[in-house]
Amino acid sequence: MSEVNIHELVKEYSAEFNYNASETAIILAAGHGKRIKSSTSKMLHKILEVPTVEKVYNACRKGLKSSNSIVVVGIKAENVTKTIGKKSDTSFAYQEVQHGTGHAVQVALENVDTAKYEGIVYIFAGDMGLLDSETVSDFSSAFKLANSDMMVLTGLYEGDPNENAYGRIIRVKEVDADGNKSEDSGKVIEIKEHKDILALSDDSPYLVEYNGKNYSYSKQELIENNEFNSGVFAFDAQKLAQFLHTIDSNNAQGEIYITDMIDIFNKNGLSVGAVSPKEQYVLMGFNDKAVLTEMNEIARSLVYDKISKIVYIDDPKDFFIADDVIDQIIEADDPKNPLDITIGKGAYIGGGVKLNNGVQILKNATVTGNVELAKNVTIYENAKIDACDGVIKIGENSAVAANALVWGSVELGAENNIGRNCEVKGLTDSCKTGNNVTIDELSIVKDSEIGDNITILYSYIDGDKIENESGEVIVVTESVK
Repeated sequence: MSEVNIHELVKEYSAEFNYNASETAIILAAGHGKRIKSSTSKMLHKILEVPTVEKVYNACRKGLKSSNSIVVVGIKAENVTKTIGKKSDTSFAYQEVQHGTGHAVQVALENVDTAKYEGIVYIFAGDMGLLDSETVSDFSSAFKLANSDMMVLTGLYEGDPNENAYGRIIRVKEVDADGNKSEDSGKVIEIKEHKDILALSDDSPYLVEYNGKNYSYSKQELIENNEFNSGVFAFDAQKLAQFLHTIDSNNAQGEIYITDMIDIFNKNGLSVGAVSPKEQYVLMGFNDKAVLTEMNEIARSLVYDKISKIVYIDDPKDFFIADDVIDQIIEADDPKNPLDITIGKGAYIGGGVKLNNGVQILKNATVTGNVELAKNVTIYENAKIDACDGVIKIGENSAVAANALVWGSVELGAENNIGRNCEVKGLTDSCKTGNNVTIDELSIVKDSEIGDNITILYSYIDGDKIENESGEVIVVTESVK
């Protein structure tokens, strides 16, 4: 796509900025990620089938009550923009050349009249696929309560401090270098990079000035400091706008870093705070497929922990259930009316599926799309139920046997049995069956209507209507076209 068209696309997908919204989330999704070694944008690699940038976007939309979202796109801009899609209070900013995080934020706010906006601006990385709405909400609350002008969401390194390569968050101590009590205790002075800490003298303390006082830190003290920068920030929007374009690129990389705002704010008498999330995994980003795999494993274990006491899951490490279905399961949990749902090893339950009491989706079965399963429906191993753009309804006490296919717009009545390797498809028209219908012995039923009490064997039925007025079970064994 040409440069002009990218600008047109970004404009087409962008909603107007809502100046009445109290909060704005900027999501940095312009990078590609060279170390991921993939033609797919880093931001579109998935955590449990959802692109990481979409995960971050959803967490922000749920975690912030009244907010704009600005997604900064760059490499693979078209793909990332279309993945998020057209949404209310959501806009896109095109960072044609990536010159650092500070530059990305500058680009994000280019089309915002910052003089008119008095809310809070948050900055999130688009590869933080385990970020959740609770963390976003907690960070928002912490910033508002702290009465700070800027806040950093920090991580706490849990391993050997000598192996911690992150930049350390240096906070104001309770007493200064002269032993006087500090009124600024806990505020952030700077982020000291690991390599710079290692270069410090072993014998002399590291002295840093803050608000007219000096604070002393030993080299070992800084090495053992486990608090690090996660790349997530909150700002008073007016103060961010005032100083954002004062960041310079006087560094080895020649880039503009948003972390430099800490020094700028401190020098201008503004306060910088910091807070850590309840769970450290929410801060994970990735640069390679190994970490992405680890993030997927964590995400799946979190899902298992949420619902394993409500439904039976055969293999905690091998299943997929879409977010909306997880929410449905949790909402339906009732000790007086157990769900008795079984999820087999390798089962895949996609978005839009509606489960019911007694449903069993067994080994490697797939159910996805707008599918409604009534009580006591069993989907056997390797069967595939896919509504595509249609709707599938399967009645009570029905079964879809191993390797069978139900596809498109289909409505199966109660007590139906779809045999092994059989197909029921509603493609150009919906396909309907009555109650007590069996379709077996490699039969295919397409775009047809089948009455009650009918057994179909060895048949290919396409666009026909088969009725049964006898009240008894009848058997169809010839192809009907």
